[in-house]
Amino acid sequence: MSTMAGKRDYYEVLEVERTATDKTIADSYRKLAIRFHPDKNPGDDEAIGRFKEAAEAFEVLSDPQKRERYDRFGHAGLEGNGSHFADVGDIFEAFGDIFGGGGIFGDIFGGGGGRGGRRVHKGADIRCEVTIDLLEAARGVNKEVELSRHRVCEDCDGSGAEPGSELEACRYCGGRGQVVQQSGILRVQTTCPSCRGAGEMVKVPCRACRGEAYVAETVTKSVTIPAGVDDQMRVRITGEGEPSPDGGPPGDCYCFIHVTEHPLFRREGSHLICRVPLSYSQAALGATIEVPTLDGKEPMEIPAGTQPGEVFTLKRRGMPDPRGGVGGDLHVQVQIEVPKRLDREQEDLIRQLAEHDHVNVTPHRKTFTERLREFFIPDDDDDETR
Repeated sequence: MSTMAGKRDYYEVLEVERTATDKTIADSYRKLAIRFHPDKNPGDDEAIGRFKEAAEAFEVLSDPQKRERYDRFGHAGLEGNGSHFADVGDIFEAFGDIFGGGGIFGDIFGGGGGRGGRRVHKGADIRCEVTIDLLEAARGVNKEVELSRHRVCEDCDGSGAEPGSELEACRYCGGRGQVVQQSGILRVQTTCPSCRGAGEMVKVPCRACRGEAYVAETVTKSVTIPAGVDDQMRVRITGEGEPSPDGGPPGDCYCFIHVTEHPLFRREGSHLICRVPLSYSQAALGATIEVPTLDGKEPMEIPAGTQPGEVFTLKRRGMPDPRGGVGGDLHVQVQIEVPKRLDREQEDLIRQLAEHDHVNVTPHRKTFTERLREFFIPDDDDDETR
């Protein structure tokens, strides 16, 4: 392949074949990055140049689209879309974590060629819980929640040292905040486990926080719960978690939502199911009934001949979508209600219906009152025989 502006072929730079897999390319780049890393070659401009060259080649060959253009047109195919690395620092920024856990540019070489400065970390996340009912879940609601977390100790201003006392240099790392181990040509630099990178240690612990630099607190915050949330969903309250141990941003609070059961509605995702009783006559002849919805009662037509368990759907009467999509439906399931007790007129009418349908039914059972009346009041036949 022809070169352009004196650039070497990228496959040649990474010492791989043109058919190399992504893993092979990454492994080769890792070896070259370790070999020509500025920490291992201080003051060696040629090594730094090779380091930059390898990073540029890896940036192209690790991107499927860029690699395809390069394979077809060479360096000319990348004009106007070439490497964006101005210096070694840009390489660390782009590929510092590509190998996981800080990779070759993290703990192994102390965060990237002596750029200086400790990496700050976000504070830990916390959780809280809130209970709402189905109507609140359907309409959205603001709730007050209590958060248990820590805050910086005001007495020592987060140093952990008793006011007026002085900090002393960490004896483990000599105040550098980093410890270095070397085996042959490989130098490993990690954060000091004793002072955690601070370089200083507390000599006299603060009495208010017992040297912890933080004190526990309980605060009340308002959380906005969007309409349509379901049980066990969570809402993030940004920046209300634990403070950062090294000056970074605070963590977040995740509010877990519990939605209580409703006496009328059963929820299935964004849909609601409601069981409504019907009398036999309503199911047989049809009727207009009122069914409950989240917005109140609503009339619904029941056609004649409705069967037990039949379901009717009211569109968009279910739960809203918390993400702004289409809401669910309300499914109304009818249940034919059979009365446990009938008066004499009702029983006679139903028996007439049974005779019309030519079906057998249980004979009429006389009540105690009827049997008592017959005992004391003889019928007409008995009177004539006397």
